[in-house]
Amino acid sequence: MTTTTPQLAAQATGDEYTVVKAKHPGRWASAAVIALIGGLLLQSVLTNANFGWDVVMTYLSAASIGQGIIVTLELTATSMIIGTLLGVVFAVMRLSPNPVVRTAAFTYVSFFRGTPVLVQLLFWFNLAALYPVITLGIPGVELDANQLITPLTAAILGLGLNQGAYMSEIVRAGILSVDNGQIEAAEALGITRLQTIRRIVLPQAMRVIIPPTGNETIGMLKSTSLVSVIAVPELLYSAQVIYARTFETIPMLIVASLWYLLITSILTIGQYYLERRFARGNQRSLPPTPLQQLSRFFRTHDALALKGSSLKGGPR
Repeated sequence: MTTTTPQLAAQATGDEYTVVKAKHPGRWASAAVIALIGGLLLQSVLTNANFGWDVVMTYLSAASIGQGIIVTLELTATSMIIGTLLGVVFAVMRLSPNPVVRTAAFTYVSFFRGTPVLVQLLFWFNLAALYPVITLGIPGVELDANQLITPLTAAILGLGLNQGAYMSEIVRAGILSVDNGQIEAAEALGITRLQTIRRIVLPQAMRVIIPPTGNETIGMLKSTSLVSVIAVPELLYSAQVIYARTFETIPMLIVASLWYLLITSILTIGQYYLERRFARGNQRSLPPTPLQQLSRFFRTHDALALKGSSLKGGPR
């Protein structure tokens, strides 16, 4: 009698068993081709002297690069906090029954999503050309725009306001994903609209909001490189200052790229576990983590090997 499964085929004759693993020649052939191409590319990168790997290793831990990383992380965190807060506010405004409030929110989102973030950064940086003195409509208040709008302030305004427009659409999508019956039930219980959104809608909408917010955070980290055009000393600008002095352009760009890759990888791992946390109330069984998958693979492999060896050594 012969029994065949997708994983193995077992032939049994009396008390004799032979475990035969399924053959996957196409899978092994494609893996070999990909490994060959990857190896050739890696060899080309590592053996090409023009990449200047010795320079890369020298400046990878330079103090100025470290300061640039700190500024990059601060810009990312500050801009995402501002963008998230603005996103929640304008998402609620977009869903308001008041047409004036809806129109104001729609205008904000349309403007900041419709213009490039680089243009917005340059606009805020040159705001003093339009308003040399900022009064805020308060008598006796006269602020010098050149002193108030520093490069760092312009960077935070440009990135934060732009991010707020994108986050408002993400939050709005999360709110709309919640069953409308829960909102009607809250209204029937006399709960105010603000309390309904804060205590009932937003907690449930988080599982829809978190994944794109994680992507936006990673995108924001990379978007901070744009502020180098207004001389904010973040990671890319720090690398540019060095290669302007040493003329080692490619190695310094590699240094910046390696740090961006490292930070985005850490953020990706954090996003993964954060998504799992907010998915606990929505799924009965969560998908295994990469470590759990790896552990399961080795346990399955060892179990199959042990079973095969015991079957081969059994009574005849």
